[in-house]
Order: sequence, then C-alpha cells, then structure tokens
Amino acid sequence: MLRLEPRPQASRLWSYGSPLLALAITVLIGIALFAALDKDPVRALQVFFWEPIKSQYALGELVVKATPLLLIALGLAVCFRSNVWNIGAEGQFVMGAIAAGGVALLADKNTGAWIVPVVLLAGVLGGMVWAGLVAWLRDRFNANEILVSLMLVYVATLVLGYLVFGPWKDPMGYNFPQTKTFEKVTQIPRLMAGSRMNIGLLLALAGAAALWVFLFRTRAGFAQQAGGMAPAAARYAGFSSRRALWTALLVSGAAAGLAGALEVAGPLGQLTPYVPTGYGFAAIIVAFVGRLHPVGMVFSAILMSMFYIGGELAQSRLGLPKSLTGVFQGLLLFALLACDTLIAYRIRWVRTPTALKGGR
Repeated sequence: MLRLEPRPQASRLWSYGSPLLALAITVLIGIALFAALDKDPVRALQVFFWEPIKSQYALGELVVKATPLLLIALGLAVCFRSNVWNIGAEGQFVMGAIAAGGVALLADKNTGAWIVPVVLLAGVLGGMVWAGLVAWLRDRFNANEILVSLMLVYVATLVLGYLVFGPWKDPMGYNFPQTKTFEKVTQIPRLMAGSRMNIGLLLALAGAAALWVFLFRTRAGFAQQAGGMAPAAARYAGFSSRRALWTALLVSGAAAGLAGALEVAGPLGQLTPYVPTGYGFAAIIVAFVGRLHPVGMVFSAILMSMFYIGGELAQSRLGLPKSLTGVFQGLLLFALLACDTLIAYRIRWVRTPTALKGGR
C-alpha cells in the first residue's frame, strides 16, 4: 500500500516541480473531459495551448489578458507572504476601474495627454481606498479580512451597476447600461500598431522587478514576510504587525486598482456592467502557481491567460460552454494543492503483512 511519510525537511525540488506536475495532471484530466464531451482532445489542446501563441496578434491578445492577472497577483503575493488573506482583489479591481473611468469621463476634445497618468493614478487610489477599508476594519475591529474583502466585491459590483444604469449612463447609447466611449486622448498608449498590447505590460514587468527587490533585497520586505511566517518572532524583533497589515493591503489594492484602470482605459474604452471578469479571483491561482515569486507569477499569468483565451476559442470553435475556463482554473488549483503535499511528504510503498494461515 502507498503511505505518506514526513520528510525531514521540505523538498526544494518539489517546491518547483509541484506546479509542473499540477499542470500535467490538469492537461490529462482535460483530455479525459474533452473525450467525454465527444470532442477531439488533440484539437481541443491545440485551441488552448497553440492558438493563443501562433501569431503576433494572438501573442498581443495573450499579453492583454496576462497583464491584469500579473499586476493583481503581484499585489496579492505581498498579502499572502504577510499572512494577510485578501480575497477581494476583484472588488478593488472594479473600484479602480470606476475611479479611472470617472476621471476619463471628465476629458473632452481639448484635454491633453497629461490625463493618462491621472487616469492611472485615480485607478490606483480607488483600489487603495477599497483595500484600506478592509485594513481599517481588521485593524480597528479585528474583522476577518477574508469575509470583509470578499463581501466588498459585491458592494463594488453594485456601485458599478448603479453608475452605468444611472448617472453615468450614456444618453446616446440606445439605453444600453454603459458610459459613453472615453475620448481617444485618455486611451493607454499601445506598444505596437495593429495590437491591443499597451504600456500596461511594461508597468507589470516593472512591478515584478520592484517586488523582487522589495521582498528579497530590503529590510522592509524582510519585515513584511517575517510577520507572516513567525508573528511572535517579528514582534520580538520590533516589527510592527499593524504596519505590515496596512502595507500589504494598500499595495495589493493599488495593484488591483491599476489593473482596473488599465482595463477600462485600454481594451474596453468605457465602463459597462461586464468590467468584473473574474481577474481578481483568477489572480489568486496565478499567485500560488507562481509560488508567490515575481518570476514565477509572470509565467503563471501567461498560463492563466491561455486558459481564458482557450476557453473563448473553445466556445466559438468547438461548441463547448464558456464555463470551461473556470473548470480548468479550478482543476489547476486543486491539482496544485494536492501536489504540494509532496513538498513536506514522500510517497512510500509499504508491504502489508499477509494473514497467517490457520488464523495464527
């Protein structure tokens, strides 16, 4: 029989190999799922893993979806490493989009290019305010940040719905719940012609580099992580758990708000009820698949972006439901949680003693 035995110390090999094994298991289960749905597994895998990278335009679309995922995951990594469980990045993403959209709506044909950084800054502040509310309730009343941040997602969605159905609704929009299209001057600059890829990619990569320096090369980053790994030791060393809480949530909210601003001032170009796309929740998977490391999260964001695009293509080309994207995300997360067992445990085959004859 198979038995799990504790390792004398955590396996460094499996800490990096676990995500790869989880991806392989996800693909194998996906193949079985496609076969059960009477679809060609080879064609389905091609749609998920080849179509998103087969051309320059496809790569641009892959980057467009990977950028907000990476930005939000970078902020969440600060929280999770600090043992602060911010599950409501989706709400901070939406509030960042609302704040950025509100500034963009103020622009007219005479507005200069200076409006772009103001739009992005508004998104950052919107996300920080929403995350700061979580930090304040945790700090002041010891409220559970998991529940508070999650419930605020629904509040943010309701605020967005009120605005696009009400005061911000485009009077020339044929009664559709949406704002007017933002002026061209507010649009995020693109990196190349014929592609929707914009400077958000550069901001996300710069954020990954900054996070690496902060976490692994600064005393403040060490203090931030020490509070999460060993709170008692951190207090003994003089590190403030209160400061770590506020820093983690404000950084996370700022990153999610920036992602929301880039989304509405970039690919969307207006506010609609469909701004919440699940990026805030998917970024949790991105963060853990990437091992809460900036470099790892770059690759996991690309992988999750493939799942998004592959799910859309599977719907249009193979007639599969759009929810397949969520299925693959869930499979990857559960496979990762299972494979992470190998970091602290090893699998051993143990022979069971055979029963003695004659009842002895």
